[in-house]
Amino acid sequence: MNPRPAPAVSAPPAIDLDRLVKGVRAGERAHIARAITLAESKRADHQLAARRLVQELLPATGKAVRVGITGAPGVGKSTSIDTLGAWLTERGHKVAVLAVDPSSARTGGSILGDKTRMARLSADENAFIRPSPSAGTLGGVAAKTRETMLICEAAGYDVILVETVGIGQSETAVADMTDFFLALMLPGAGDELQGIKKGLVELADMIAVNKADGDNVTRARAAAAEYRAALHILTPRSPSWQVPVITYSGYTGDGIAALWNHVMEHRKTLEQTGELAERRRDQQVKWMWSMVEDRVHGRIASDPALRAKLPQIEAGVADGRLSPAIAVDQIFSALGW
Repeated sequence: MNPRPAPAVSAPPAIDLDRLVKGVRAGERAHIARAITLAESKRADHQLAARRLVQELLPATGKAVRVGITGAPGVGKSTSIDTLGAWLTERGHKVAVLAVDPSSARTGGSILGDKTRMARLSADENAFIRPSPSAGTLGGVAAKTRETMLICEAAGYDVILVETVGIGQSETAVADMTDFFLALMLPGAGDELQGIKKGLVELADMIAVNKADGDNVTRARAAAAEYRAALHILTPRSPSWQVPVITYSGYTGDGIAALWNHVMEHRKTLEQTGELAERRRDQQVKWMWSMVEDRVHGRIASDPALRAKLPQIEAGVADGRLSPAIAVDQIFSALGW
């Protein structure tokens, strides 16, 4: 009895870049999702195609308002984004919500994975929600989020909300890819002020104290006053912009209109001074270097000869037998660099 022949393995379908570009430019959600998936792929041929795709889309990008949003767990980021996004779409905007979550490689997912936290936007045809890639270095995740942002802009989304789920460096990464960086805070700031003075607040273009509703209104106003006092001893991110501190409620929507008015006022101010164009230029250069770092990291991780040597090199550094500088020389020598 002759053995059954093995089924033929079909080649993966070729990527029709022209069709993909046209679909994205037409705002077709299936093509937008496909383009983002292509950008997030780690396959070498997909990465090459993604670079060509973004280059083709580049002339249609750059017009959106890019807002970074951060805040400690429990501050109400998802509720606030859902309320703000719905308020914007009701006024004719198209809103894309993206995330930068370097911790997802450890935790297994992004806070945006649970779309029930953004019930209104999830069902809104004028909104698009995309979690960050599920793994990778901060530089890699941030680079993919930048590409996703450009794809969404080319698709006609005129407001891009970028949420930072991680902490520390991820906040800097989001500030470096957006025009306006919004820090959400809780009422009852108190001792929190000391810990944020030299970090988060210096990145912020506005501080917004959430949950200013019901019995919390007085506490929210008191917290806002404390943040205003703290800002007087800090150097603002922009010399032409005085960082406002407001209160609002992500639950009721009170204060959302004022919050957005500050975003637009900031944009107008930075356009007039030329700072917006300068900030965008700086972002492009930082994006380039983050991609260089990510590609170097990927080259190191994918080289089989180097992977075999790395445990020995790492052990030598850990034991003090090998200086980190010599170890780096050995790594680059193994790569032929």
